[in-house]
Amino acid sequence: MIKKIIYFLLLIWVPGTTLFAQVLNKFTISGYVKDQRSGEALIGASIFIKEIPTTGNVSNSYGYYSITLSEGTYTVTSQFVGHTPLSKTIHLNQNIKQDFILEDPVAQLSEVIISSKKRNDNITNVQMGMEKLNMQEIKNLPVLLGERDILKVIQLLPGIKSAGEGNVGFYVRGGAADQNLILLDEANVYGSSHLLGFFSVFNSDAIKDVTVYKGEQPAEYGGRLSSVLDIRMNDGNNQKLGVSGGVGLIASRLNIEGPIIKDKSSFTISGRRTYADLFLKLSHDTSINKNRLYFYDLNMKANYTLDSKNRVYLSGYFGRDVLGFGNTFSLDWGNATGTIRWNHLFTDKLFLNTSVIFSNYDYRIQTGANEGNFHITSKIQDYNFKQDYQFFLGVNSKIKFGLNSIYHKVVPGIISSAYLTSTTQLLNKFAWENAVYASHEFKSSKSTTINYGLRASSFSVLGPGSFYIYSASGQIIDSLKYQGRFVKTYFNIEPRFAVNKLLTNTSSIKAAYDRNIQNMHLLSNSTSGNPTDLWIPSSNNVKPEIADQFSLGYFQNFRNDQYQFSVETYYKILQNQIDYRDGTQLRINQNAESDLLYGKGRAYGIEFLLKKKYGRFNGWAGYTLSRTEKQIDGINNNKYYPSKQDRTHEISLVGIYNASKRWTLSTAFVYYTGNAVTFPSGKYEINGQVINYYTERNGYRMPPYHRLDVGATYLRKKSIKFESSWTFSIYNVYARENAYTITFRKSPTDPNITEALQTSLFRIVPSITYNFKF
Repeated sequence: MIKKIIYFLLLIWVPGTTLFAQVLNKFTISGYVKDQRSGEALIGASIFIKEIPTTGNVSNSYGYYSITLSEGTYTVTSQFVGHTPLSKTIHLNQNIKQDFILEDPVAQLSEVIISSKKRNDNITNVQMGMEKLNMQEIKNLPVLLGERDILKVIQLLPGIKSAGEGNVGFYVRGGAADQNLILLDEANVYGSSHLLGFFSVFNSDAIKDVTVYKGEQPAEYGGRLSSVLDIRMNDGNNQKLGVSGGVGLIASRLNIEGPIIKDKSSFTISGRRTYADLFLKLSHDTSINKNRLYFYDLNMKANYTLDSKNRVYLSGYFGRDVLGFGNTFSLDWGNATGTIRWNHLFTDKLFLNTSVIFSNYDYRIQTGANEGNFHITSKIQDYNFKQDYQFFLGVNSKIKFGLNSIYHKVVPGIISSAYLTSTTQLLNKFAWENAVYASHEFKSSKSTTINYGLRASSFSVLGPGSFYIYSASGQIIDSLKYQGRFVKTYFNIEPRFAVNKLLTNTSSIKAAYDRNIQNMHLLSNSTSGNPTDLWIPSSNNVKPEIADQFSLGYFQNFRNDQYQFSVETYYKILQNQIDYRDGTQLRINQNAESDLLYGKGRAYGIEFLLKKKYGRFNGWAGYTLSRTEKQIDGINNNKYYPSKQDRTHEISLVGIYNASKRWTLSTAFVYYTGNAVTFPSGKYEINGQVINYYTERNGYRMPPYHRLDVGATYLRKKSIKFESSWTFSIYNVYARENAYTITFRKSPTDPNITEALQTSLFRIVPSITYNFKF
């Protein structure tokens, strides 16, 4: 019965009943693509037909593929970066299950590629603005303090900008940092940084696959305006027990993985911890040895194959930062996520993934000592249910559809103290977010591929509680108290469309349009973001943010696809954008919405990327020319002004050279225009006190930023049983003093002169890390 209903829905969705009837008369090759040594599913592996060069597919997020063809004999080839391609001759006269187990040669070190698909996939794929990263491919890049960090690597791509010196926060095509959807095994990660933004929460040893969408987002994703960062954890080796890890200057890592039942189930556990606090304890100064400064991560995952059609996964992440100054102040914050997934095959062509997901982010502040302590707690929790279907319809046609339901709970602040007769708690906020989606990708001709889809979303503000109405000046003019659950519901339609036109075998043009809706908003008036920044849902005052993005690109490959060139341009129209009144206090503020101002925005730019993918030397060069502006009523005389993430120019150069079988050298150079900031334009004096005078919002610029990093990896030993290496890097080789902050003060020698003081964080930072695996 279920199959009949699904086929009926697909019959309505697919243009033309003739195509559907033809598909039912054909046969299907399907199966999984896996790594031979570990049994890990390979995400994004290419499967193509030698006799029909334009026909093929890629494995999904669980390594599954499906291709439907007419009866005949075919040579089917599967390939994945760093693995030996495997071909099989198949006589297709019935549905056939064919897994591909790809070999990972121990001695293969010649490629470091920022893609996991076939050589000309950038030309043939309809998707724009997408990059895939593999942890094995980026391990040689120079890093800060020896910690490989995927969030810092994606900042080297055009269109993705760093939030600041050493910071893992990032801006995508003019969007703010909170407009990026960051997923870890489908769980929403609200706090993605450690150590006040200098490291991400993603331990490289626990990560298998990273995909970033900076342009047209597939219809299955929603909830953020600018980008999607989809991170998948390792499944674990189902062939043999293995241990790997590393020891660096500030942190050590350990990963254990192995089979629970060989070929049937596996597990992986990865841990990481910094140990700056251990060195602090060595000091004889009591004002130092009682301080605390560290973070830790723990990633865990297990999977079990029930039978050929069913598989279950269980994964979790736990991480926390601890910052303390003796007994006078402490701050700790962190994430906890959990995901249960069930994969089911209805048929060889219909794949289902059902997920139940939990996500929690919280912070705790404690001040004072003994009975005078003040405790402040805040958190956000998500309870998430997803169902995603993939239907591999024809030779070059596939459909995705599904649903998503999220219950949000936001606790903005709880204050307790022995001095208080009762606990003070800000009003909790509740919301229910739902969406259904469907998309269809097909080849309308040999040279044209089209992907169109629709996402319908709703967001309901829930009670009980009091909801205020504010005047234009931010004063409360009315209060509404709801005992029931539904206060207000927003409905939105989010269309998605993309088309790829092949000009030649080595060139194509692509165009895309997509609309995205965001109902969870981060309130932060700091430059780099703080762990205590507040997330709030849309409400009767705060409307859903809306972004319409139009993009156009040209793609060209050279020299047998060794070199890839692309240029993409985009224009983004933003609605219901949020900014703040001057002097806004966002934290522990019951009426924070009274200080919010609303308006519109626009972002536009052009991105150039030249990439060399294969050979002993490879890397890429990227350049972005862009502009991001807001127009908010009540700010800057109601005129457009630059957003804080606006940067005119950005350049990134990355090179990786395999000098020998043991030595790999790398370098990375970045340059970008300074962020837009608001500096005082003058000053005046009242009662002997000097007060800075501000004019236009974000009318000034920080100094330009540039930095050169170099790195080297020495492979000490590599065999089937054991591998060890040393990684050396130097961050900021020529000791550029880049501005982290600029403040102003009265000159100590002449009170009539105002001095600008620049704070810089990092000059030359060397690091060394020892890595092992057995």
